[in-house]
Amino acid sequence: MVFNAVAEYYHNISLLGETTTTDIISIVLILLGAFIIIRIVKNRLKRSFGDQLPKSDLDFVMTLSTYLIYLITILLLLPYLHFDLSGLFVAGGIVALALAFATQNIVSNLVSGLFLMFERPIKIGDNVTIGSLTGTVQNIQIMSTIVRTYDGIFVRIPNSKMFTSDITNLVAHPARRFEYTVGIRYQDDAAKAIALIKNLIDRQPYALKSPGPSVYVDKLDDSSVNIVVKVWAPSLFWWDLRTALLWKIKVELEKNGIQIPFPQRELWFDNTLKTDMKTVQPPPIREVPYQEADDHLEVGKPRPGETHDW
Repeated sequence: MVFNAVAEYYHNISLLGETTTTDIISIVLILLGAFIIIRIVKNRLKRSFGDQLPKSDLDFVMTLSTYLIYLITILLLLPYLHFDLSGLFVAGGIVALALAFATQNIVSNLVSGLFLMFERPIKIGDNVTIGSLTGTVQNIQIMSTIVRTYDGIFVRIPNSKMFTSDITNLVAHPARRFEYTVGIRYQDDAAKAIALIKNLIDRQPYALKSPGPSVYVDKLDDSSVNIVVKVWAPSLFWWDLRTALLWKIKVELEKNGIQIPFPQRELWFDNTLKTDMKTVQPPPIREVPYQEADDHLEVGKPRPGETHDW
């Protein structure tokens, strides 16, 4: 009985106004839990994004996460400090509404950047197409992404636009295919041309064997037999092979007597349309007699007694 009375007495002791010993213990436990959560969140962020983000952006994300945990911790501590939260919530709601309107674009970019970091559709060094823009990713920041076009122009794209745009990663797959259309003359041997092209592709070190190339006659055009050439190459060497192979195909075909024709047209005339140009007589030439000019005649002035109707 005495022990219970003492415990009840110390339980009801008010140390800070209405704050009791139980409130103090709860506050200490909440603060310890907050510090532990902050350390765990920072370690997870370093492991997940340490090699994906610059150090400045990673520090910004960790600082933002720490502030959010602090804010949640303060909201959890307020009931144990016996604050009247009704007025605080009303004022906080008004401030939050004003901030939401003022910073909606910033918040949109920030949230989109976090989603992009977790989803990871691209990484630094990837060749990508975003809408109508094609280039190499230079930097992925918390608010925006920097892309360098193939012309050397740096473009900053807000992450909100990145998140809502179609992103095509040109190097995410280890292999990529390209194709040509090569036209030869009708009198040339198409089977020989296909064999020459296949043999040339087999000698290219970056042309993949699996999936292998495909070479076939695709269309009989107006002035040529069109051969389609499809080749797979590693994504890192795709462009180099594509730009070099086409000229090698042209040289190889011409070396073996196979020509790439120019556009040609054949015109047929009916015999009734033929005209003997010798029977065509030019129109007669009318000669104008020569007249000497009057030196005393003043141009533009009427002669004495000369009248006009205008």
